[in-house]
Amino acid sequence: MKVFISQPMNGQMDQLIAEEREKAVRWANNYLNHPEILDNMFEEEAPEGMNEGLYFLGRSISLLADADLAIFCPGWKKARGCRVEYECAVNYGIRVVEL
Repeated sequence: MKVFISQPMNGQMDQLIAEEREKAVRWANNYLNHPEILDNMFEEEAPEGMNEGLYFLGRSISLLADADLAIFCPGWKKARGCRVEYECAVNYGIRVVEL
């Protein structure tokens, strides 16, 4: 089962992002049979002149298209990108879990 993790990142410290992601990975490992976590933690910079938020949201949605399940971490409802990912998941039939 391929698992996509959506979590707020804007304005978050790297350590908090990593801790929240680890909680989601632990949940997947505890409740799913051999989950494959899709890597949507992008390290590179957005191309010059592009809207950074939209660039990475587009990359995330592309990964979401391959997911069987999307996990939404706490605070996702306050994060614009997470809300878009949620709407995509729901409207395109990807199972959703809210932590």
